[in-house]
Amino acid sequence: MSEHAQVNIAEVMSRGGRPAGSRREVKIIDTTLRDGHQSIWATRMRTSHMLDMVEQFDAAGFEHVDLMAPIQFDVSVRYLKEDPWERVRLMHRHAPNTKFRALIRSKNLATFDFLPDDVIEAWVDRLVANGFRVIGAFDGLNDVDNISAALRQAKRLGAETFGAVSFCESPVHTDELFVAKAQELIERAEVDRIMLKDAGGLLTPDRIRTLVPALKGVIGDRPLEVHTHSLTGLAPLVCLEAVELGADSIHTSIAPLASGNGQPSTQGTVRDLRALGYTVNVDDAQVSEISSKIRRIAEDEGKPLGTPAEYTGTHYMHQTPGGMLSNFTSQLETAGLADRFDELMQEVARVRAELAYPIMITPFAQHVGTQAVMNVMSGERYRVVPNEVKKYALGYYGKPLAPLDPEALEKILANGASNIADEPAPIPPMLPSLRERYPDEDIDLWLLRAQFAGTQVDEMKKAAAEGGSRGDSGMPILDLVRSLYEGAGTGRHVLTSGDLAIAMDKGE
Repeated sequence: MSEHAQVNIAEVMSRGGRPAGSRREVKIIDTTLRDGHQSIWATRMRTSHMLDMVEQFDAAGFEHVDLMAPIQFDVSVRYLKEDPWERVRLMHRHAPNTKFRALIRSKNLATFDFLPDDVIEAWVDRLVANGFRVIGAFDGLNDVDNISAALRQAKRLGAETFGAVSFCESPVHTDELFVAKAQELIERAEVDRIMLKDAGGLLTPDRIRTLVPALKGVIGDRPLEVHTHSLTGLAPLVCLEAVELGADSIHTSIAPLASGNGQPSTQGTVRDLRALGYTVNVDDAQVSEISSKIRRIAEDEGKPLGTPAEYTGTHYMHQTPGGMLSNFTSQLETAGLADRFDELMQEVARVRAELAYPIMITPFAQHVGTQAVMNVMSGERYRVVPNEVKKYALGYYGKPLAPLDPEALEKILANGASNIADEPAPIPPMLPSLRERYPDEDIDLWLLRAQFAGTQVDEMKKAAAEGGSRGDSGMPILDLVRSLYEGAGTGRHVLTSGDLAIAMDKGE
């Protein structure tokens, strides 16, 4: 922590724990209802859970409450069998004093491939129509081309907008790059706020000391908010240091949906900020009541509690984000691959470097992770190449920030599916055909069908009509195999581990 912060703590202690003078107000952006349960409960908080505590959230005094990103729509439809749009409407109806936030993931939303412009445009329209007044966007390559149109549209519709500068550690991700991306978001997307988004929990006090002043120096009077994860145990200190250096808002989650894979806890962060003399207008009693309700849910349903993580330097090698790490660990254990976890993490780090250091956030974390699994399980690196990895190498998702490793690139292009064109073709509109196929449905359902294949939306509709479903599919092995199959190239693939062998045949 900085010398200034150390002096404040000493003064607080000398005054018997009373703040040493009054300093500026720091705002808290709550992540419990989105990233908190995404990181600790694999996104399995249901709408009924949220409604049970919505009154306390509405009275807690948070600047914003983060509610939905594409993964919350995904899990609601595919696993919980709940209508995510109904969740959005109910939460807004029951919390009229709360500014809920929505986050847009590039042009993918909940898919791996880019969606057509008509879907992205309609998605923004429906976020606003269903109640959101704070909307932001991020892109895993920090490619502003992929998010500027959606942000400008949200702003035209009256929403407050934030653009994410997605952080990671690599030779190409310098402070100068992040500053340039913040400037580009302001100039091209006209965002109202800048979010420093550290999904991998990689920020350190040393790095924050250079990065926050650099960002503050170019964003003018726009608020700077800091979002990080506690994967290395450093996040609480990083947040305090960020505030000392001028950050305006901090993302926290209410314990026990905090720490570990999640954000720093609201309780601890607010306590420490107040001890340093900052004003934090959050109602502690409401936070405590929410915390108690979360614990009761965890006890009733056997869900885990967030616990502080021990520092681990290897995390900076693979940089896997918290939400994916919890899913990855669970599925590997169920599939009988737990003993190869460290080997897989090392392979993740190697693949990431060969792919020119994509930031390990969705969808690139999944691309890198799936390729690493294929490399380890097939026994020959890049013999099996997921379609998305080849598309990434060819620039389908934007321009990588550096050249790919030549040897890896050669194998990717040779072993990837032959029907992937060297250059992406324009994506035709989807909504006209969806309107024709489902004339009795509305735009909200068409947008879900644009992202979720097969009968998933129909199953969700049926479960919702019957009063909703409790819990997910309970088939993590099937989920793992399905994800590998969807990412595999054509031909026959056999995955083995010990006595387990799974054969997959995939045609053109």
